[in-house]
Amino acid sequence: MIVRMWHGRVASEKAQAYREFTNQRAIPDYQSVPGNISAYVLERREGDITHFITLTFWESLEAIRGFAGDDLEQAKYYPEDQDFLLEFEPRVVHYEVVGKS
Repeated sequence: MIVRMWHGRVASEKAQAYREFTNQRAIPDYQSVPGNISAYVLERREGDITHFITLTFWESLEAIRGFAGDDLEQAKYYPEDQDFLLEFEPRVVHYEVVGKS
């Protein structure tokens, strides 16, 4: 199993709206791709900035390719992200899951 991890920063005043957007748009998009096991969005407020981490769990790198395309480490953005994100980090990271409870 592979985890794909993305990080984004949003002005805290927009955090609730961004949370709603991710739950209504991004998570269903991940779940629609064959090989997606699950998706989680983490949120941490740090003053005027709120950090979001998206963790998506996949059966394989090939499954991630079905979501992300051939450049597996390129971040995928939605047009609506322009309304929320303070920057567009170009890359994501992947981790192999080697332990599970």
